[in-house]
Amino acid sequence: MHDKLTPIYTTPGDLGAFLQYPFLFNPQGEWIGIVASNDEVYSVLGHYVGYMGDGPRILRKRSYSFDRPAIKAPEPPPLVFKIPPTAPLPPLMSEITYSEMDILEEEPDRLLPRTAAENLKDLD
Repeated sequence: MHDKLTPIYTTPGDLGAFLQYPFLFNPQGEWIGIVASNDEVYSVLGHYVGYMGDGPRILRKRSYSFDRPAIKAPEPPPLVFKIPPTAPLPPLMSEITYSEMDILEEEPDRLLPRTAAENLKDLD
């Protein structure tokens, strides 16, 4: 399971990311985050983003308070990621409740590549 490349889709079925456990990559092949052993998703800066839901997709409770401390920024992946030319068709996604949100659909800016995320940190 951990060695295979897993496409991550949005609720409507668009390709949002790839998971090469524990690293998340955007469709352009840039590293955007990690998945912890408890299925929690963190950005490249170590900020909590959400959790891996069924489908697979990246979800978060809509009423999250963002008071969770950031983890130590993860090390970049040691591998060179080559994006596949095509992705498999998405599975039929079940609806999510209003209390949950699909991160890749509603807040994709929470999972930015390292250079973009570091530039955002400078703006704070």
